[in-house]
Amino acid sequence: MATFLLAGPGVISLLGLAALGHLDWRTAAIASGLVVLAVFTILYPHFAHVKALAGYIEALKSAGTNDAPLPRPPHGSSPVLAPELDESLVDTARERQRRRRELEAAIAGNESILSNLPDPLIMLDRNRRIVRANPATEDLFGTSLMGRDLVGVLRNPALLDAADAAVGRSENRVVEFALHGDIERYFSARLVPLRTPALDGTVAILSLHDLTGVRRAERMRADFVANASHELRTPLSSLIGFIETLSGPARDDSEAQHRFLGIMHEQALRMARLVDDLLSLSRIEMQEHTPPTAAAELERVLESVARALELKARAREVQVRLDVTEAPPVIGEADELAQVFQNLLDNAIKYGRRGGQVRVSARLPDTQQDPAARRMGRPAVAVSVTDDGEGIAREHLPRLTERFYRVDTARSRELGGTGLGLAIVKHIVNRHRGQLTIESEAGRGTTFTVYLQRAEVVEDGSGLQGEASSTVAVRTPQSSGNGREAGRRRAV
Repeated sequence: MATFLLAGPGVISLLGLAALGHLDWRTAAIASGLVVLAVFTILYPHFAHVKALAGYIEALKSAGTNDAPLPRPPHGSSPVLAPELDESLVDTARERQRRRRELEAAIAGNESILSNLPDPLIMLDRNRRIVRANPATEDLFGTSLMGRDLVGVLRNPALLDAADAAVGRSENRVVEFALHGDIERYFSARLVPLRTPALDGTVAILSLHDLTGVRRAERMRADFVANASHELRTPLSSLIGFIETLSGPARDDSEAQHRFLGIMHEQALRMARLVDDLLSLSRIEMQEHTPPTAAAELERVLESVARALELKARAREVQVRLDVTEAPPVIGEADELAQVFQNLLDNAIKYGRRGGQVRVSARLPDTQQDPAARRMGRPAVAVSVTDDGEGIAREHLPRLTERFYRVDTARSRELGGTGLGLAIVKHIVNRHRGQLTIESEAGRGTTFTVYLQRAEVVEDGSGLQGEASSTVAVRTPQSSGNGREAGRRRAV
């Protein structure tokens, strides 16, 4: 087509001369053909080179996209086009590849930083909708965050007002708020508007900093001072009184000295137990918002606890019976679980009937029939500790796990209780994202049941596998074929 367009004026002139009689039609036709042929002969190399360049540019485009080696430029050059054009195209393609690699490296670095930030980070658009969120945010609130309004994730009014101000590009704000749930957590939220909106529509960034540990430490300091001063006052007063007596009227009374020193020793031991329990409770509360990641052999833990309390059980002529129906492993810290069941079993031995029986059983609860198992929301193991003591009145049950709460203060102190054992149990169970239920009937004993998450069982014999996330992928363990009785009973 280009050949005919360029040869057109010459052909028209020849045909015009033929029409005017200055040139015969045959000569005009031959001359017109020669003109078209000459134009085609001149233009063909240029068109061929342009076509080769077009193909070369497409090849450069593909190479720049996938980092393939750059193709060689086409052979030959056009006398019309600059001879440096091919080399300029190659240089341009090389520069494009280099800049693309730099851009991809920068993007990958930014993604790595965003993904590994320990604090939750949320990006908001002008409508206060979530454009992106880092993995820490998804761990805290779930994965379905994209496109949701912030109010569907965080309902704190002060935080939402600060978010509106940030997306309106008015000012930075810092807001502190609490997340209420099974475990109460505290956060500091910082909202910062971007000077220039991002390509994905982000106009403001919301970052969260976890203040739970700080708040818990503040609360524990206050509680420690209040509770410790109250609980330590009695034994300290006794010690001071006996010391004054031994220093004065009973200075030469050996019988009184012997009796008073025994009482002082008991009061000192009580203070030591109290301090140990306070420190243990403080340590557990500091870690309560961090779920455990290991897997523990529940059967082994229960047997170890029963052996440790064997002497105390014999002193009260109590028989401890373990009914472990092939208890599967659970997600948890073995030492902390041992502390849970040691406190429960110790209470059952102390407050149960002398010469009676304490039963420890493990079972797989039915989520359809068991409300506590249903609240777990995942496969669980239920461990129950049952005594045959006097039982506990119903009005006391809701407060049993409060610090220093005692149904019978005098009896509890007489038996060496600190009033912190069940509080420790509650906080450890909370850290394990489990459930604790208490059932009691006056005159018929009490049952404490702890629900724990089942761990995944690796069928190839390589061991147990715990998940780092609080949402654990579990597989119901199959019955073993090792010939052991399904429901073993042990008397300790």
